[in-house]
Amino acid sequence: MTQMKIKKAVFPVAGLGTRFLPATKAMAKEMLPVVDKPIIQYAVEEAFEAGIEQIIFVTGRGKKALEDHFDRSFELERNLELKQKDELLVQIQSLVPKTGTIVYTRQNEPLGLGHAIWCARDIVGDEPFAVLLADDLVKSQKSVLTQMVDTFDRLRASIAAIMEVDADQTDKYGILDAEPMENSVVKIKDMIEKPDPSEAPSNYAIMGRYILTPRIFDFLGKKEKGAGGEIQLTDAMKALLEHQPVFGYKFKGERFDCGDKAGFQMANLAYSMEHPDIREKLLDYIRDSILK
Repeated sequence: MTQMKIKKAVFPVAGLGTRFLPATKAMAKEMLPVVDKPIIQYAVEEAFEAGIEQIIFVTGRGKKALEDHFDRSFELERNLELKQKDELLVQIQSLVPKTGTIVYTRQNEPLGLGHAIWCARDIVGDEPFAVLLADDLVKSQKSVLTQMVDTFDRLRASIAAIMEVDADQTDKYGILDAEPMENSVVKIKDMIEKPDPSEAPSNYAIMGRYILTPRIFDFLGKKEKGAGGEIQLTDAMKALLEHQPVFGYKFKGERFDCGDKAGFQMANLAYSMEHPDIREKLLDYIRDSILK
């Protein structure tokens, strides 16, 4: 593969967020805040930090708030300006990328993650691209996607971010059969979507960051249904293995599953500890709660 830069990132955000009902009845789950920023903003900032030039949101019904978040709000900006809240004004204006940076397309049917990515095929075109699942939030000195872009520049092949999970948790993830290759990289031999722990080939699980070659669309386009009756990205990557190498990258950082209620609260607590204005109040509350 030629030395093509990763310029585009796909964000599948059409999900209904049923695990957070009733909070997500009229609110996109990606807009749930971790401290003072919605989950989706952390992922978008990660993409830009990694050098991504175009964000592709694959949306569905009820996602208008997400679109508005990354658009201008002249009334709000004017109000902040009149009240001389300059710091907040700068923050709000910085949310809006330059025109053309964000593109939207719709997933008209909830047919799975693989189908959502396939919906972006005409925008991605014939070039490698990133996929970010906003539910996976990672605290790290160097963002996960930046780590992966650096690795892609060497390997020039599809890469999935991976982590080790407890052996009894394999039925919640795409699991790898892989062999170590170098430091943080494994070469994938096979992958299974949500296997029973007794059938899992390892405890290496795929998490929500990918860099994929455009060949993946050939297999997603077959629309073959897998686990849960959905079109699975894992199945398409497994088919890709027969034609191109695929690697797993053991990222550096602490991952929070913000699609899970407990994981979401843990993320809020972890990120709150980085805010000097609320850190001490939270620590006092935690100490008092433990002593009760």
